[in-house]
Amino acid sequence: MINPIYSPATDRYENGMRYRRCGNSGILLPEISLGLWHNFGDVNSLANSMDMAHYAFDHGITHFDLANNYGPSYGSAEETFGQIMKKSFHPYRDELFISSKAGYDMWPGPYGNWGSRKYLMASLDQSLKRMNLDYVDLFYSHRFDPNTPLEETLQALVDIVRQGKTLYVGISRYPKEAAAFAYKYLAERDVPCLLYQGRYHIFDREPKEEGILQQAKEQGVGFIGFSPLAQGLLTNRYLNGIPEDSRMAKDFHLKKNILTDELLQRIKGLNEIAAQRGQTLAEMALAWILKNDLVTSVIIGASSVKQLEDNLKSIRNISFTEEELKAIDILSK
Repeated sequence: MINPIYSPATDRYENGMRYRRCGNSGILLPEISLGLWHNFGDVNSLANSMDMAHYAFDHGITHFDLANNYGPSYGSAEETFGQIMKKSFHPYRDELFISSKAGYDMWPGPYGNWGSRKYLMASLDQSLKRMNLDYVDLFYSHRFDPNTPLEETLQALVDIVRQGKTLYVGISRYPKEAAAFAYKYLAERDVPCLLYQGRYHIFDREPKEEGILQQAKEQGVGFIGFSPLAQGLLTNRYLNGIPEDSRMAKDFHLKKNILTDELLQRIKGLNEIAAQRGQTLAEMALAWILKNDLVTSVIIGASSVKQLEDNLKSIRNISFTEEELKAIDILSK
């Protein structure tokens, strides 16, 4: 059996996806972006990864978010995406917004981590080869490096743009003061920061509480949230315990000991609010983030087309009553 050549849905921009302007730029991002942190590595089925990428694009998701060490194994999510580019997406490259990052552990030795010019530039060159791309649309400094001069990290981003290897640059999980320095440094060199990426969900409101969201808006920078479902806690996955095939069962990124009885009761309370709204808990959790107009987009992960389909339903209702918001606030703490 020969797989047919991929042809995207002709109504991909008319089937419900909305797009938000990213800061003061010309870029519009879909309210929902697809992250390849999990489920696109070489331990996963290429066929399933392709199905999810196709479904995403067919439903208006134009932004695919990667990083050098996404997998597992390191680099394999980008390799998977490179195969999808080659087999499916190449004719539609100009409709896609593809991001990658460097800043965390990638290869052994002193030059495969953090924020040096050497690491960032070498990492991006490797990422482009893995993804079968001439350039990415956005390249992030994945985390603030307290030991490398920030000027070195930021100048590397500036020079990567000038080399034509990325169109835009961003920062991820930077402290507020470092972000302020980055915004100023980049703007003064005519390479304005496009996006700030931060973890943001009902249980973790740090970007709002620390003023990151407001700071980004004032600087003309967009904000994109990751881990909106708290790695599955804000879904129906753990309402009745820890399933054997769940991320928490592996006890790696998501530790079993965090699911206390008290937290489980809070999750069940949130699930009841979602049900009253006619949504799943995951749909409500995504809608809760998107209700904030300081958020440009939210990055979701998915392990199946069905999960992706369910999460996309969240954009149908992002309005909340005051009573709902108060109840959610109480259960979030």
